[in-house]
This record gives sequence, C-alpha cells and structure tokens, in this order.
Amino acid sequence: MKIVNISEAKTNLSKLVALVYRGEKVVIAKNNLPLVDLVIHKPEGKRKLGLLAGKLIVPDNIMDEDAEINELFYGTDE
Repeated sequence: MKIVNISEAKTNLSKLVALVYRGEKVVIAKNNLPLVDLVIHKPEGKRKLGLLAGKLIVPDNIMDEDAEINELFYGTDE
C-alpha cells in the first residue's frame, strides 16, 4: 500500500494511476491523514432501455398544430 499526500498526488497522478491499474493500493492523504482510496473504475452495469414501454400513451395527433398555442407564440393575424 502506498500513501501519498495531495500535493504529491497532483504531481504524480499519471504514475499513481498506473500503479493502481497494475493492482497496487494507493491512498491519498492530507497532512498524512488518509482521505481517499484511488481505485479502478468499475462500471455500474448497462442502462435499461424501454423502462416506460407500455406505460405511456402517445396520442395519434401529437404532431398536429394547436391554434391556441400558435396564437400564444405568433399572435393573431389581425
């Protein structure tokens, strides 16, 4: 296990990342007090697509223009 202070971690981040990638444990400290572990990223898993499938009803006229909304945006033709 390697313990490094924040200032050293800033200077040697690439080297520390390489150490962790090779399996060594690296702890980042402040004033020699351990704060955080530098660890390899582990994906949380794949996203689930289609969570709302069958739960949402889209009306057939969803793309039709609405006269009232057009008037709010563009005003009247008068």
